[in-house]
Amino acid sequence: MPPRTRPVDRRQGAGKPALREQLTTPGVFAVIAELVAWRGALTEESMGSALGVAEALAEDPRIGALSVTDNAGGHAMLSPQTLAERFLDRGQDVIVHVACRDRSRMGLQSLAWDLQSRHLTNVLAVTGDYPVEGYGGLSRPVFDIDSVGLLKLYSEMDAPAAATGGAGAAAAPGAGAADPAAAGAPLKASAAAGTPAKGAGAAGAPASGGQPFFLGVAVNNRKRFEREVMPQYYKLALKIRSGADFVISQVGYDARKDDELLRYMRLRSITRPTVANAYILTGGVARTFHAGKIPGCVVTDDLLALAERQAASPDKGKAFFLEFAAKQMAIARGLGYQGIYLSGHRRAEDLLRVLDLEASFGPDDWKAFAREISFGFPDGFYVFEPDPDTGLNTAQVNRAFLRSRTRRARRLARLQVPFDYHMSRLVHDLIYTPGTPGFRLGTAAYERIERLHLDRPLHVLEQAAKVPLYDCRDCGDCSLPDIAYLCPESRCPKDQRNGPCGGTHDAICEVEDHPCIWSLAYDRLKPYGDEDAMLRRPPVIQDNALRRTSAWANTYLGRDHFARRASEE
Repeated sequence: MPPRTRPVDRRQGAGKPALREQLTTPGVFAVIAELVAWRGALTEESMGSALGVAEALAEDPRIGALSVTDNAGGHAMLSPQTLAERFLDRGQDVIVHVACRDRSRMGLQSLAWDLQSRHLTNVLAVTGDYPVEGYGGLSRPVFDIDSVGLLKLYSEMDAPAAATGGAGAAAAPGAGAADPAAAGAPLKASAAAGTPAKGAGAAGAPASGGQPFFLGVAVNNRKRFEREVMPQYYKLALKIRSGADFVISQVGYDARKDDELLRYMRLRSITRPTVANAYILTGGVARTFHAGKIPGCVVTDDLLALAERQAASPDKGKAFFLEFAAKQMAIARGLGYQGIYLSGHRRAEDLLRVLDLEASFGPDDWKAFAREISFGFPDGFYVFEPDPDTGLNTAQVNRAFLRSRTRRARRLARLQVPFDYHMSRLVHDLIYTPGTPGFRLGTAAYERIERLHLDRPLHVLEQAAKVPLYDCRDCGDCSLPDIAYLCPESRCPKDQRNGPCGGTHDAICEVEDHPCIWSLAYDRLKPYGDEDAMLRRPPVIQDNALRRTSAWANTYLGRDHFARRASEE
């Protein structure tokens, strides 16, 4: 994947390569340092500390980029582009996080032009943490689209870049191709499947005409259960197909999971630069992660006990935790990651100390560190069999996982699937699947219904059936068939229509105390052999113009996202 050019470089004395060049140049290991904005306006006093950190990091040739978060943890903070622009002017490339939580798709599109005007084109696309506060009480989240929809929007705004053969137009062989593990056969690399070119164009997403975006995404492969882990990998493939240029893993402290991510990507021929994550712990942070208070961040019982012991030392464990992060960095380099993402709200000297420590290690020390940093769940799911010699994984796919995908195992598992899912699936196959006699009959019926202006009474009847069955919220652009007949509006606080967010804790929603609908969907789809196809489709972007109209009519008359999907496939 060749790097796209940067038409204008605002970095003063820009001696460091741009981030996209670092991540796409073989043999280069990029170091990205995270900075978190603060609450309040930008003043000389408030800026002094942050600029001091940024300038100290910018002066070090080992720091490839800074990364500025967007209202991390759901707290209102200074916008990331305000800080990022100033860091860019001081000679340091920057990643700006863009969260969908607070903005509609129009707001996100306006933000895109603003970022390109400021030459802030490294973007980490995230759905965003659920808000925890707001003026006058809890803020109402937006979540008009999610990270997948954001990727599609921003990549399509890059039409001029794609037309000139930029990196976004390069194919990613196999990204999102069918998962071939079936009938107990070994999982093999799938056949090539191209990634759509950035800038293909779509109504409502006109070309920006500005600098091309370099789009990053996060993946949380640290989950405990199969029904959490596999949907994360399926969503990663969807993100790649939707325009992602690079990948950053979520916070975790298990080298075997670090190894698993790269192995899975190679197995599926997903070719994007991938950056590991090393969050510098403290005793307090370890307790917070362990309690599940920060969505998606994992600290197990064993790691918490170790962190507590170290935090009781005279320096509160500082030396240990910095070395711990340096070991994670060494593991990432040894495994073949293209970079490391250092986070943890530390001073510049702490981050630079981590780099010094990592540089002092021998070239093969990472192998011992990989056996040492193995704080996974004792009952956690892994895609590959363990390698007792390295503490990592072998190339053999998890045998129990393969056995669970045999025909006999799937038939037995169907006995555990709720009856309403079986019936919903049957009804959909008979009358809502295009090309079937039932669908043709429904189309003819609704054409006549609308001519006779009987659509309102039929809409009432539709809601009388769907509300008690699915807790339908009458969005008019129904995603029930996409998520195993689970309504994303009523059962997901973030209305996730393109896969799970990264914030579940043991398959439980980070916001509400109920199972994640995507984990439930995986359990419903797997007995039918459809789990690997749950996200092998174009992104769902809901049309709000259809709200409070008949979803049945919109399906039969080709007005919903299924009709748009058919035109894209």
